[in-house]
Amino acid sequence: MSENNAASATGQAPAPGTPDAYRQFLSDLLGVIAYGELSAFERMSSDARFSPSLRDRAALGRLAVREYNNFERVTARLESMGINAEDAMAPFQQSVDAFHDRTRPGDWYESLMKFYVTDAISDDFYAALGSLLDAENAELIASLQETGSEAPGDVLFVRLQESLKDDPRLASRLALWGRRLVGEALTQAQRVVIERALPQGLDGFLSREEFDAQLRELFSQLTRNHSRRMSLLGLTA
Repeated sequence: MSENNAASATGQAPAPGTPDAYRQFLSDLLGVIAYGELSAFERMSSDARFSPSLRDRAALGRLAVREYNNFERVTARLESMGINAEDAMAPFQQSVDAFHDRTRPGDWYESLMKFYVTDAISDDFYAALGSLLDAENAELIASLQETGSEAPGDVLFVRLQESLKDDPRLASRLALWGRRLVGEALTQAQRVVIERALPQGLDGFLSREEFDAQLRELFSQLTRNHSRRMSLLGLTA
């Protein structure tokens, strides 16, 4: 999770008035989070083998295990609600896979940057939507974003800093790559909200005008958080 919680961008809103609408909203939100965690596990596991050192390979392996543990926690919550986890994830599989196809990294360093950028934006985005939930489910989503020295964002940040220090020429390439990634990630997040969240669950307890205003503020906050993270790396967003 970034140093600024993007959840504040949406403020606190009541849960949808109808149980069916709220259940659908939860199914969609937890479904896309679960598939995102599964995809992250697969990517990290695969990219770890290209690591320049055993230390790096082990670090990515640990992060991959964390992503899979998160996947299991979210799917367990879906199943406890009587929602088939595979059915909840299925609507998002094609678009998430297409996003990863469009953003295939060229080398291990681009893989690190992709994890750093997209995972941070996802954390901020889902924390913001999680602020619309009941306390139990909001707590689950918040708990997926660890803090401290072993948090994925901090681990990736430190390794990227080391790489940039060792190879100054890498900075311009990763800055350009980061700009492409943030554009793709924000487009993907908008697609999730517009295609699923509003028509499936949010419509009826937020007006379209209220939703659009909150959405604009949310994406502005996501962009500001990304710019801050890039600045900390010494890169231009």
